Amino acid sequence: MRIAVASGKGGTGKTTVALGLAMVAEAVTLVDCDVEEPDDHIFLGGRGDLVEEVTIPVVRVDETACTLCGECARVCAYGAIAVLKDQVMVVDEMCHGCGACGIVCPVDAIFEERRRIGEVWLRERGGIHLYTGFLDVGQPLATPIITRLKALVGREGLLIYDSPPGTACPVVETVRDADHCILVTEPTPFGLFDLTMAVDMIRELDVPFDVVVNRDRDDFPDMDDYLRAEGIQVLMRIPDSMEIARLYSRGVHFVEEMPEWRERFSDLLVKVIGGGVR
Repeated sequence: MRIAVASGKGGTGKTTVALGLAMVAEAVTLVDCDVEEPDDHIFLGGRGDLVEEVTIPVVRVDETACTLCGECARVCAYGAIAVLKDQVMVVDEMCHGCGACGIVCPVDAIFEERRRIGEVWLRERGGIHLYTGFLDVGQPLATPIITRLKALVGREGLLIYDSPPGTACPVVETVRDADHCILVTEPTPFGLFDLTMAVDMIRELDVPFDVVVNRDRDDFPDMDDYLRAEGIQVLMRIPDSMEIARLYSRGVHFVEEMPEWRERFSDLLVKVIGGGVR
């Protein structure tokens, strides 16, 4: 069972929900796919152990064979190659390693090297196996690390993907093959606006989903009106609680300190796994 926890914007509580589900499961693989700003490990006691470096292929040109015909630059969809009067320039950070330039090169002057973009770490605590991706500072491509994370963990057992925020390519890569997605939102105008975009994305991917409302204050009826009009089920409401905030600020998940919330997250997990949601 693969459960993705996503949201249209950052700061809504994805990590809160993903960790809460992981902490009540008997055995689970938690995958922190927010590789630009991962934080699940903070609540579980550190990064753990390095599993591997993540690399991607980047283009190199054999200048002794290159005829400066310009075919590689014309086919590159990312603008990573520029053919000048007497040389070919490659911008590594823009190269996606798609291989198109090598295919069209008429003299086989293009080859690939591997370039590091980040790391994968594993932390084990109790029944939780946490895989975390870390994108190196200055690197623009998060998606290859997410792809590698998902390849490492496989498809067996209970998997929880803690998605990046938003609706861009890293989120799509995280969510696209999930069995169910929980969208986490907050009852604010920004939260509602970004939720509508996330809903459109999830529906386009045809992944079943429902919603958890975090920091709920019962003072923003527009959120409930939207959810009702779209026929979206709310699985849980987490209140805007000072006690929860204090625990969170100390790096402690409230499931560990508040037994009533352990029970509620257990019920949430049962609903999702057992088909109690649409």
